[in-house]
Amino acid sequence: MMKYIKTIFLLFLGGVLATGAEARNTGDHLRIMSYNVRGGVGMDGRRDYERASAVIRAERPDICALQELDSMTRRSGGTDALKEFAERTGMHGTFARAIDYDGGAYGIGLLSKEAPLRVGRLALPGREEARALIVAEFADYVVLATHLSLTEADQLASVRLIDSVAASYAGKAVFLAGDFNFTPGSEPFKAFRKSFLPLNDTGRRSWPADDPHDTIDYIWGYIGGDRFYRVSANGVIDAPEQSDHRPVFAEVTYGPILWTAPYLQNPTENGVTVSWLTRTPAYSWVEYGTDTTDLRTARTLVDGQVMAGNDVNRIRLENLVPGERYYYRVCSREMLYYGGYEKRFGGTATTPFRSFTLPAPNSEDFTALIFNDLHQYLGTFDALMRVVHEKGVEYDFVVFNGDCIDDPASRQQAVASLSRYMEGVEADRIPVFFLRGNHEIRNAYSIGLRELLDYVNGRTYGAFNWGDTRFVMLDCGEDKPDDHWVYYGLNDFTGLRQDQTAFLKRELASKAFRKAGRRVLIHHIPVYGNTDAYRPCTELWNPLLQKAPFAVALNGHTHEFAYHPAGGEAGNGHYPVVVGGGFKPEAATVMVLRRRGGAMTLTVYGTSGDEKLKLDL
Repeated sequence: MMKYIKTIFLLFLGGVLATGAEARNTGDHLRIMSYNVRGGVGMDGRRDYERASAVIRAERPDICALQELDSMTRRSGGTDALKEFAERTGMHGTFARAIDYDGGAYGIGLLSKEAPLRVGRLALPGREEARALIVAEFADYVVLATHLSLTEADQLASVRLIDSVAASYAGKAVFLAGDFNFTPGSEPFKAFRKSFLPLNDTGRRSWPADDPHDTIDYIWGYIGGDRFYRVSANGVIDAPEQSDHRPVFAEVTYGPILWTAPYLQNPTENGVTVSWLTRTPAYSWVEYGTDTTDLRTARTLVDGQVMAGNDVNRIRLENLVPGERYYYRVCSREMLYYGGYEKRFGGTATTPFRSFTLPAPNSEDFTALIFNDLHQYLGTFDALMRVVHEKGVEYDFVVFNGDCIDDPASRQQAVASLSRYMEGVEADRIPVFFLRGNHEIRNAYSIGLRELLDYVNGRTYGAFNWGDTRFVMLDCGEDKPDDHWVYYGLNDFTGLRQDQTAFLKRELASKAFRKAGRRVLIHHIPVYGNTDAYRPCTELWNPLLQKAPFAVALNGHTHEFAYHPAGGEAGNGHYPVVVGGGFKPEAATVMVLRRRGGAMTLTVYGTSGDEKLKLDL
């Protein structure tokens, strides 16, 4: 026998009652109905609970708000209408008394596939009769159900009360359903519309059932919080005789507006890029400053227009003062409609404040982490980060040196691994750099990675200063010739490498390179110590790199840790080459590059915390 909840309600603001075993909604999709069942009385004046129950069963809702329910009244023959509907639909039932009536009670109800975690009742104004609001809380959403007064003044007063209840559920989607006794365009409708989004089709009429000419039944989503609502289907159900109302329904996908936490990239030229993704089109901005009470706003402008209605955000904070601590938070407001002459918005998600600091120009000290060839083996990454924490390494920035996002087929795949990396290194406060490996080049979303990653100066190669240390980054491209059959003629890395030859000549002659206190070379495929048969970078760049005054070159690709001393058999001349390991736990490594004054060291750890190399540079 199905579980049935009949509650003797407390005023909601005074407390809530726990009901039933806790059950978690495992998805982010709901089918919601609202049905004024008139106590089971159809257009023929006959009370028949089964007729209306059959309509509900056929629609298979997760939630169904019910109005005009008798409980043990003489006119209903002493039956409990909510219990009848709950048992006939196989759903959990919750009843809220609005008034005492005819030896029993009269009010509203809620049917739900899962038992609410908590339920409560709030009295609403009603001059012709008292009204009520059911508040049913589930694991990741809340349902409010009601039947409003016929009087506009009472309806407007109810808006304020219902809005305050919805606002109290931060971090949960809030749905509102019922018979509201007003039509679209009315003042109460406009008042609700400020904080709630209609989810049913308000252009389709639901009353009276035999010949509908008014829309007075609604399903809403609360947009005063940080949740989005996306309707995949809605409408009015063809039920012309089972009650005097036709039921309305909406299939809704819902969830947090924010998909990822913010992550910091490309902390160069007195600026930093703040990136994050939303689950829905949004208008987004960053609020930042050296004091949380005095904030500036940054947005992305494209030829005079603010970027809006997108779900990938990359906002540059510029003209920052090196050495100053900055606080920032990101904000995304759901964009429901982006028209030529109208814009409609939903809820707004705002993160807590985070902070970061850019290095002063003449600072010498830093610690950096360098990862390579993770190939989305997240367990390996987690093991390496445990080592970092166990060794007490406090780091200033992180470099992902290629083949960390493996053969990206879709944004979903890329974001899944990227989010884990960013969370692991705390990229919301520690900036990161991305270099491309040959596996980031492969698959359908490889070019799409650019929307997630902000390369220095917009190129996959370049140079930057961290304090007075100069870092030079190169992109070696693929590990096979451009005309290899597997590329289908879609690659031209020969041209990219030639462009970098010109870049290297300029960089090695530049004032920034020559005046740097120390210099570090980073690229994925080794120029020296590469075991591949195809080695175009060695042929092109060796004449330039052989005698360049780098302290060290940091590489990956081979999946085997290696150390090549300066002047050794690998062919490197004046500086050592260190190649990180692979993705298997027994082979993986993390490099820790430290500079303290004039001293620079490189330490390489394995996943068990073993020190594979400690090198004074």
